[in-house]
Amino acid sequence: MLLVSYTGEPLEAGLDEAGRGCLAGPVFAAAVLLPPDFRSEFLNDSKQLTTRRRELVRTEICREAVAWAVAEASVAEITSLNIAQASYLAMHRAADQLRPAPTHLLVDGNRFRPHVALPHTCIVGGDGLYRAIAAASVLAKTFRDDRMRELAAAYPAYGWEQNAGYPTAAHRAAIREHGPTEHHRMGFRLL
Repeated sequence: MLLVSYTGEPLEAGLDEAGRGCLAGPVFAAAVLLPPDFRSEFLNDSKQLTTRRRELVRTEICREAVAWAVAEASVAEITSLNIAQASYLAMHRAADQLRPAPTHLLVDGNRFRPHVALPHTCIVGGDGLYRAIAAASVLAKTFRDDRMRELAAAYPAYGWEQNAGYPTAAHRAAIREHGPTEHHRMGFRLL
């Protein structure tokens, strides 16, 4: 059973990212403020859910959250900043969109660049421990997967509709055969 809150504050937002280890595409982040009575049969770390269950939970979150936001950092920003800093940038962008504004950020992971206006707590494995982080995990993953499916329509050789830009054998084989696109992260080891 996922925990409701770390601080007990009603405006504690969960933050998580998706796509940090990909070879292509932007990194996405989501911020979610859940009501204390939020219930979802399947809410969990997005990596533990099937695609179908992630979509079901996403609908519940978008319908019932007090507030939610999704943001991204582009491939150009990943290149200029590095992936960690770009992930923090996307998280800050997501948190900044929340209305009402959160009073505390609960961040999945062990590192975070502090937000100028908001205190935070990092929780390793938080997406499997706290509801708000799990909800952010689901939104970041599903919205990023949507984007990668859109890009796959223009670049069908890379299989992004299936691998979402992650370094699978098929994705690397496509890079070898067709070369990288402008959506590939050139600072990453593509092959």
